[in-house]
Amino acid sequence: MFVSKGVTLRKKIGLELFRLQYKRIVTEHPLHTLFWECTLRCNLSCRHCGSDCKQSSSVSDMPAADFFKVIDQITPHVNPNNLLIIFTGGEALLREDLEACGMELYRRGFPWGVVTNGLALTKERLNSLTRSGLHTMTVSLDGFEQEHNWMRCNTNSYKMALEAVKMLAQESEVVWDVVSCANPRNLSSLTNFRDFLISVGVKRWRLFTVFPAGRAALDNQLNLSSMQFKELMEFIAGTRREGKIEVSYGCEGFLGGYEAEVRKSFYSCHAGVTVASVLADGSISGCPSIRANFYQGNIYRDSFMDVWNNGFGKFRDRSWAKTGICKDCRQFRYCLGNGMHLRDEKDRLMFCHYQKLR
Repeated sequence: MFVSKGVTLRKKIGLELFRLQYKRIVTEHPLHTLFWECTLRCNLSCRHCGSDCKQSSSVSDMPAADFFKVIDQITPHVNPNNLLIIFTGGEALLREDLEACGMELYRRGFPWGVVTNGLALTKERLNSLTRSGLHTMTVSLDGFEQEHNWMRCNTNSYKMALEAVKMLAQESEVVWDVVSCANPRNLSSLTNFRDFLISVGVKRWRLFTVFPAGRAALDNQLNLSSMQFKELMEFIAGTRREGKIEVSYGCEGFLGGYEAEVRKSFYSCHAGVTVASVLADGSISGCPSIRANFYQGNIYRDSFMDVWNNGFGKFRDRSWAKTGICKDCRQFRYCLGNGMHLRDEKDRLMFCHYQKLR
């Protein structure tokens, strides 16, 4: 039995100091991470997909030349070494010109990475990507074979994702991690799965939970109960104390008494603050998971840097979010209404981690 974990006085002091630091970052809004949704095509049809991508997308892949016009706009205003470009999708590896795009970024001094489900990653493709300057990679692996394949709706998915992980374990130049969706089916096996990951060479592991968007909004089998969610937090906090693997909970929401115990630092939503996205149709957003009603412009009609510097008002001033369950919440000064990706088309909060833990 778990009881609600309160916010101690010491943690409140830490939260206040972090809040002031975050306000300064919002004012400066330095661009540190840029996602490029380079395709909406996908080779899987996962149960929890927030974007509800299709295997054959009706939105064509963005031409690389269009994206590099954005990079040209950004380059005079940033130190390329300090801006990570991440290829995402859909499944980014379905783009045959990924290496050419990566090499062009590498030539310009930008580190770049890929988020992948691993299904299309062969040794030859990995070698090709690393020769093109691949800096980071994230592989999705949602537990052991039965649990992972159930989530990914593909009987070959676990085998290929695991092979991707084992190949990356042999790479010394790529910074990589594994990301897993915690859900009722894999929760009880997370301890054994953690030990398995350590045994195959995983150093960094991120866990997240689903939010009610896309396909995940229609599948109650994916949702943890309050007790299970607390169990997950206890598992992550305990694993961090053991120090055998660098594990953290995703940047999804304010966690009350678990703040700074399941992540490196306190919660903050950096979408539109240090993180931006160029989506497949040219939309300019904070992170790829955010609803269309929060898009700030489009590269086909707007200057990206003009949008970055003068847009994103709702991302940087969150006073509008103090409504509904947030209106009288004493933690709003730290949470600011939770992650932007958790707001629906009418700006309503779809999920509150703090309430879940209470």
